Amino acid sequence: MRSGFIILCCCWALLLLSCQEVSFTKAQPAGVAALRQLPQSICGEYQIRDNTTGEMGDTIIIEPWGYRTKDAAGKDWLGAAHLSDTLVVKQYENYFFINFKEGDQWILRLLKVKSPNVLTLMSINLETETGEQLQRLNKKLKVKKIEQDDYVFYQINPTPAQLMSLIKEDYFTGLELWRKPSN
Repeated sequence: MRSGFIILCCCWALLLLSCQEVSFTKAQPAGVAALRQLPQSICGEYQIRDNTTGEMGDTIIIEPWGYRTKDAAGKDWLGAAHLSDTLVVKQYENYFFINFKEGDQWILRLLKVKSPNVLTLMSINLETETGEQLQRLNKKLKVKKIEQDDYVFYQINPTPAQLMSLIKEDYFTGLELWRKPSN
């Protein structure tokens, strides 16, 4: 079980590499029930699109039970993750909240459906030279700094309304995932 979790963390780290993460005490949004499986409407193969170059990269295959990934060459070495007590997905408003557990911290990624063929995978990016995003966040919510190994977590505990406010105020940014055509 632990090795599957490590693979999961590596996959998400590859998508949005960061030594600093915003973390949560509970899977988000608090008080919303976890999905038992992912809806068929988002299941399929998606390629990551580089927003700067437009080039297509690795593939994420969303299945009802979780996801698996392939590199740009089509090799399935990047791993897979199943919905479990360490990978929790919740649906709230127009978003899927993908929560994965790192030690005692919950890390959050958002999946927004832009169209039937385009998803956006988002997180709060703290990797800026000025630290502006963290300063903005600290003005809205109490932020607790937690250091574990080589990682720094900035833990927040928002209500669902506060979390939606962060989303609407563009604290979350990310990558586009484009559905691959069916053969």
